[in-house]
Amino acid sequence: MVSFNKVILLGNLTRDPEVRYTPNGTAVASFAIAVNRRYKQGDETKDEVSYIDIVVFGKQAENCGQYLNKGDGILVDGRLQQRRWDDKETGQKRSKVEVVAQAVNFMPKRSGQAAPGSRSGSDSEPMPEPPAGDEDIPF
Repeated sequence: MVSFNKVILLGNLTRDPEVRYTPNGTAVASFAIAVNRRYKQGDETKDEVSYIDIVVFGKQAENCGQYLNKGDGILVDGRLQQRRWDDKETGQKRSKVEVVAQAVNFMPKRSGQAAPGSRSGSDSEPMPEPPAGDEDIPF
């Protein structure tokens, strides 16, 4: 039987990434993102929020730990994985579905947020956009 496991999510971090290292030195970052869904029910607009756990490995994990903070927007491309374990306190079997990220793209900071290393305060000016050259045109 053929199967396919692909997830693409766009959301905001609910906490700062936590970076750990495996015994062989591989970086592992874990964090959660909030993904919002807005829909209409009659005349009322409702919001539904899903909180999704994300795990990232290697150099990407180190970059996430260094450059991401709570509230930052990211685009995650990955796969679903179910972990199973026995709870040490109760002895019950536990499981958790999480996304193992294969690619994490950092979204631009909102206008109210200062990027790492940028100036803050009333004297800061927005960075000018570079002029578009022919190589920037997507067609």
